[in-house]
Amino acid sequence: VHLPGRKQIVVDAKAPLEAFLDAQEEPDEDARASRLQVHARQVRDHMDKLGSKAYWEALGNSPDLVVLFLPGETLFSTALQHDLSLIEHGLTQRVLLASPITLIALLTTIAHTWRQEALAENYREVAALGRDLYDRIASLTGHFDDLRKKLDGAVQAYNRAAGSFEARVLTGARRLRDLDVTTAPELPLAEPIDTVPRVLKQAGLMGLPDEATAEPEIT
Repeated sequence: VHLPGRKQIVVDAKAPLEAFLDAQEEPDEDARASRLQVHARQVRDHMDKLGSKAYWEALGNSPDLVVLFLPGETLFSTALQHDLSLIEHGLTQRVLLASPITLIALLTTIAHTWRQEALAENYREVAALGRDLYDRIASLTGHFDDLRKKLDGAVQAYNRAAGSFEARVLTGARRLRDLDVTTAPELPLAEPIDTVPRVLKQAGLMGLPDEATAEPEIT
């Protein structure tokens, strides 16, 4: 039987019916009960045969079990009535006993379980991808902050150099021009840089220190 998610489960329909059918023809109650005992034993023997064949090993997407289908509720209930340990014995052989009613319920339950398992696996994968993406963003945010600090440091270094150049060098150079030592054009001003790198205001959410989210001072 093919189930959602490309899953499969083996259902064996070759149920032993001979003893049960013979019991229906017996007019004697004791003989009838004896044949029903044989029916229960035949079901147990068939379970052992199914378990030993391990049909599920030939399938890649099947649970390690096989379903023994009894095509009648009376076949099912009679076998259990004369052998109360049939279901437990079947489980040890990896064989599930099912009637027409319980088969549908069994397959529906297995399909639902597999579907939930697939969803859970998807959720786990999404969660893992989310954690990985968050870690990558946090790492990239750290790189951006490092770059901002270096750019900010470069701007401050330039402004300091420009201020020193303006005060200590250009003043003397302009004085030479005033003394007619040279007729070269007037030296331009060393303009400071007022623009500063933009701060990632949400960087604190990515685990960066508080100073990474503070507005820089404009020099």
